[in-house]
Amino acid sequence: MANHTTLPIYKAAYDLLDAITDLAKHMPRDFKQSIGGKLRDECIEIITLIFRANVSHDKAPHLIVLLESLQVCELLVRLSRDKRLISIAQYAKVVEITTSIGKQANGWRRSAASVS
Repeated sequence: MANHTTLPIYKAAYDLLDAITDLAKHMPRDFKQSIGGKLRDECIEIITLIFRANVSHDKAPHLIVLLESLQVCELLVRLSRDKRLISIAQYAKVVEITTSIGKQANGWRRSAASVS
């Protein structure tokens, strides 16, 4: 079992948290706590679930919840883009990171299922 902080999925999740923190910092006050705060919370949940999946024998439940949190992030980022709270470039950066995390989580889930 690798240290969770060295996993590529952890690094991508941290990059997502970093990007979301920057986005939320520049959101209008009306949305900073509601959308921005929820996005930060979901990113922290994703990082926590990566740790849990890494130390758990049965990884699938943690990875499924991780993918659900990732969907919430994608939804809120899309809403932020539609409401013009973030730029297209910021949206594209976040989507690139969430896509990477989703692919890695699904690959990890398939790999864990084939080992069990």
